[in-house]
Amino acid sequence: MRPLPEVPSAAARFDAGQSEAALVEHYPRLTRLGYLVLPHSLSRDRRVRTAHALTQRALQAARGAGPPDAGAVPPPRRPDRAEAVDPGYAYLRRQVLRGALAAGSPLRLRRLPRRAQFPPLLPLTWGLRLFPHSGGADELALEERLSGVSGAARAAFVLRGLEELADGEVRRVLCAAGVADPHAALMEADGVSAPHALLASPGFDPCSLQARPPDLPRRRRYVRAALAGTAALLVCGALLGLPGEGWGRGTLSAPLYARNPAAEAALDPGALRRVPARFWQRSPRTDFTAWPTRGDRTEDTRLLRRALRVWARPGGGVRTSATPRTPQGPPMGAAQLLYAGEVGTSAVVLFYDGLRVVRYAEPRDADPSEGAALDFARVDGADVTSAGALVVQRTRGGVRYLTAPWVRQARVRELLAPDRAPRALHRSADGVTDPVAGPAAAPGCRSWPAVELADDAAVRLVTDLGELAPARLTSGPPGRPRDVSGRAEYASWARTACLLPAVRSHGVRAVNSWGYATQSLPEGNGRAQWLCTRAETWRGTGSRVLAQFQAPSGRPPGSRPPGVVAARAEDSPECGTRSPRVLAGVLWKSRGGRWYVLAAGSAQFTSLTTSGGVTGQARGRLLAVPAGAGDRARLTGRLADGSQAGSLR
Repeated sequence: MRPLPEVPSAAARFDAGQSEAALVEHYPRLTRLGYLVLPHSLSRDRRVRTAHALTQRALQAARGAGPPDAGAVPPPRRPDRAEAVDPGYAYLRRQVLRGALAAGSPLRLRRLPRRAQFPPLLPLTWGLRLFPHSGGADELALEERLSGVSGAARAAFVLRGLEELADGEVRRVLCAAGVADPHAALMEADGVSAPHALLASPGFDPCSLQARPPDLPRRRRYVRAALAGTAALLVCGALLGLPGEGWGRGTLSAPLYARNPAAEAALDPGALRRVPARFWQRSPRTDFTAWPTRGDRTEDTRLLRRALRVWARPGGGVRTSATPRTPQGPPMGAAQLLYAGEVGTSAVVLFYDGLRVVRYAEPRDADPSEGAALDFARVDGADVTSAGALVVQRTRGGVRYLTAPWVRQARVRELLAPDRAPRALHRSADGVTDPVAGPAAAPGCRSWPAVELADDAAVRLVTDLGELAPARLTSGPPGRPRDVSGRAEYASWARTACLLPAVRSHGVRAVNSWGYATQSLPEGNGRAQWLCTRAETWRGTGSRVLAQFQAPSGRPPGSRPPGVVAARAEDSPECGTRSPRVLAGVLWKSRGGRWYVLAAGSAQFTSLTTSGGVTGQARGRLLAVPAGAGDRARLTGRLADGSQAGSLR
């Protein structure tokens, strides 16, 4: 049966003088005791210095214990040998053991570290490493066995062998030194099979040492690195100590990483610009600057601070997207707060800094493990026609918009069903719409929902192209685009909408579809429409132009196939305000099985010519020339001023 844990007997009274005398007399024995109990994972040089430091600190603890109580009655003497030990020496031994055992315990975050767990400051040796004399094979074997047991077991083995204490007194000494289970330590020490006489070997004597130099090449590298670091600190200190703002008077640039008041103000939620609810009614501009601050979390300082910090320094858990050529840097100053509230399962914040709209979204419960999203979109130069709505949330369930304060009504129109009446789109009091199915949610281009935004002046048609700002859809000549209206324009867009993926996620501001020609097809195959579709970007460059050929179809409206792309170009002025002309052609097969080269130009062309695999010429701006399957032709046209122009490419 396991015995009950033993409680140490009352310590005998001692004074500082007794401890000093015991330290002088038994210093080598105490340092040997500490050296043997210290963890063997430490280097021998550190164990030597730590053993000396523990012994010297034990005397400091003895002095702090105070003078003996003159009125105290000394404890009764025990008949065994151990109680005859000098009380001063017993106290020093207990302190050395306590420190050696603490040196082997791991560092913990929730517990204050002990002094013995760190390398000793004193004694200190510069340029030398101190080791006990090398022992024989028996000493090395004992060293290996002691390294495989716990510190309490090493202390029990050393107290048995070096101090020659009985097991009962060993348990008392271990308990006084702070060992939680002395009996387990004795049981573990029984497993160390080695003669106790080896503990007195010179190989375990930290007072009889030999000196060796350290790694001299490494020391030279450390010295050079320390000198370089010191020189750098001195230079930085001298620069910071210069008069003025720390870089000298009259200089135009601040030091690297200098504090910028504008950048610091941009991260302060209290500095955000907030617009009153009715300001748009008297604002000189009708754009995003007139949008009021809306949402149910506009006073949530923690949410706004998180959003601003992520904007300035997005981390690895942030999914970032931006329209092409949109700067993704931090705010240039205090931004305007457009919206802060909960939308679906997310908390969303919308900012506007004069150039960009920035959307920050996080889970409603602010769980950082689920990450966050940060989206950038250029909206510089916005006006009443392009500042009608912003995407506030995009999920599989659809797209939610935040509409402008001047929007009186929002409706959803199916572009592929031109004869179908639009349906009303509900909005919250803050102007957030219900989810609208995105075009990407319909495989095979079977549906393309668009949103009609009605204000006091017009009804504008917008659609989601995968960005924060929806693109405006218009019809008409490049110099006079107009909002889509009338059955003919809706029917034309029904066959154009499925071509919009070609300009998706491209930073598109508006898409205009212009029917520039109508052509009667050979062999009485009906009349075809030629359209030029131009997508303008917010950044001004990167526009995309598609010339499409819409052949006649016997299908009812809404089920007719999309137009055929006859030509395309990027960053071209054609079909735009600077060059409002276009020329394109296709190789077309009639119902009778014969092939033709068909071409059409805008009103600026007076004649058309085709060469190469197919030759032919026509006066006016329409051309139809017989051809063969697979023929390739080069198309040119003459303008009213006599110059020539090629087809769109």
